[in-house]
Amino acid sequence: MNYIRVIIILTALATLVLADDQDLQKIFERTKVKGTLIISSSGGDEEYVSDRLRANKRYIPASTFKIANTLIALEERVVKDESEIIRWDGKVRPYAVWNRDQNLSSAIAVSCVWCYQKFAQEIGDERYQSYLKKMHYGNEKRGPDVITFWLDGDLRISATEQIVFLKKLYKDALPFKQAYMDITKKILTVEETTEYTIKAKTGWSGSIGWYVGYVETKEKVWFFALNADITKDELALRKEIVMEALRVKRII
Repeated sequence: MNYIRVIIILTALATLVLADDQDLQKIFERTKVKGTLIISSSGGDEEYVSDRLRANKRYIPASTFKIANTLIALEERVVKDESEIIRWDGKVRPYAVWNRDQNLSSAIAVSCVWCYQKFAQEIGDERYQSYLKKMHYGNEKRGPDVITFWLDGDLRISATEQIVFLKKLYKDALPFKQAYMDITKKILTVEETTEYTIKAKTGWSGSIGWYVGYVETKEKVWFFALNADITKDELALRKEIVMEALRVKRII
């Protein structure tokens, strides 16, 4: 009888641990968005997840790959630092903010696709494949076109894997020079207050929206990764859902 009771208790505890976080689920229900969100402390001792099954499903990373791409571009010296000018080629593109000279800081802030495609042409297929394996990034697959594989190629990554990658970046545990990891973390800053700093990157594949990053508070560092079925008109919801979740969990 005691043995059976122990099994029941352990099963109940496992169910509780693995259960989807109700606070996060309510945000998705209210916004009528289908997706997943992980919020994890740096040590992993505290973690909140909505839709655990989806959290482990891989999707194309879209512009969240610009985090890794920045590291690769710096390591390959196709761009020197965050201030080096990236000359606009004069081609007018759909987003006005792209139609000008850029640097790494502005390119990641406005998610400048042509900037990173320019880097990709210089880096090449073989070097990308090597870096994907070294980083253990998602499924480590590129795709047929070196300048679009993170947008419509074969590369896939899950929200869980995004968290692992971000923690490695934060802890300087990626296979890149320290200076380049420092630059990448610096240009990811999207909000800075007296209470917290948020470093993050959006992404959108045309159907899957991402918002990934981490929050540095006075007490702790928290990592987050959201992916969701998002239309162009709903892009703002990526950040809104994460920010509301961080407030609900009293992280910010």
